[in-house]
Formats: sequence, structure tokens, C-alpha cells
Amino acid sequence: MKVNPPAPEAAETADALACRIAGVMYGRDYAAQSMGIEVLEVREAFAVLSMRVRRDMLNGHVIAHGGAVFALADTAFAYACNSRNEPTVALQCTISFTRAAREGETLIARAEERARTRRTSTYDVTIATDGGETIALFRGVGYIKAGTYL
Repeated sequence: MKVNPPAPEAAETADALACRIAGVMYGRDYAAQSMGIEVLEVREAFAVLSMRVRRDMLNGHVIAHGGAVFALADTAFAYACNSRNEPTVALQCTISFTRAAREGETLIARAEERARTRRTSTYDVTIATDGGETIALFRGVGYIKAGTYL
């Protein structure tokens, strides 16, 4: 994980808190670790993650399995919607695939908040190649639970 928090003497901003929460989450996110998902950037209500498509992620058409692409999008959604120190779980998610991803391509998932209420939040995630070609569009609705991470 490449997220670097600010120096300890600096007052903690919302974005610094988001980075600390991402560190806690990634430490126990064994699914993301096993898929080689990397956290590139986290801010309040925002996250950018990447994943290289490996051979063990290919389906019978020799393209990236939709579940692998969905997992990357869902993980970016999770890091963005949990960034406020309020545990949030997926309530509903949809994905539309726009083109196939191939072995060796690096996919970038960019998650951004679109709406928020007291108990729910809605995020859009765009999954693209590192060259900028859109692979899929994902929308996730999160349910905000009681409690905190830190």
C-alpha cells in the first residue's frame, strides 16, 4: 500500500483520516491483497486503486473474469465510502462492462461519492486501463453502520 499519512505534528485533516482508515482496512483486506490490488490514493469520499490482470483472473474467453473486475470496483467503493471513519457496507451494486480487459493490463478504479444521507451513500466507480480506456462503470450504494474504525 502506497498511502503516506502526513507528519504526526500536523493537525489531522479529513483526508489524513481517510489515509489512516485505508491503512487499517488494507491490513486486514486479504481479498484485495491476494488479488494484487493496490491503494494508490485515498481522500475523504474518494479512492483510486489498481490491479494488474493476471492469468488466474481470466475466464473461458481468455479475458478478465467479470468477477475480478467487479472485485476491483467494489474494493475502490469500499475504501471511498469508509473514509470518514464510519463503517459502511454494500447495500446494492451494479456494473456495466464496456470492453473486455486482457491479461497484463493494469486496471485503475476511481471511486467518487455522488450522494449521502444519514444512513446511505452512493458512489460511482469508473474502471479503466492505465491508458485511459474505460472497461466498466460501477455504482454502489452503501449502508452506514454504527461505530468507528479508529
